[in-house]
Amino acid sequence: MSVTTTTHLNLRGDARAALDFYHCVFGGNVVAVTYKDAGNVQNPDEADWVMWGQVVADNGFRVMACDVPSRMPWNPGENAVFVSVRGDDVDEVTALWSELSVGATVVQPLEPARWAPLYGMLKDRFGVVWVLDVAVPYDG
Repeated sequence: MSVTTTTHLNLRGDARAALDFYHCVFGGNVVAVTYKDAGNVQNPDEADWVMWGQVVADNGFRVMACDVPSRMPWNPGENAVFVSVRGDDVDEVTALWSELSVGATVVQPLEPARWAPLYGMLKDRFGVVWVLDVAVPYDG
């Protein structure tokens, strides 16, 4: 048996924009099913919101997102989840950082750290906190 995990982002009205943005950063394919597509419209103003969506890229990147309907409680929380992106190529991680940082708040600049050749943290324009680093073998 094999198991994979995928970060699933719960947004309110921004899921399509977030999926499109992450697609621009990481590449791959975007799939988005709206509440209208699924025949599950409870509020006509939210018919085109994303009920289920994902970006899957050949490099292994994968993220899912949906728009939480207004009839349900939603609170983005504070530091509840970080999305961690690890790579082994400084140039690739730097390029991803450059694109993700557009419209973002940098929490920790992407720079060398004691534990990694590069490490950085930012909160993107959708409120999602991303940690990017260049992985090194762990010698515990």
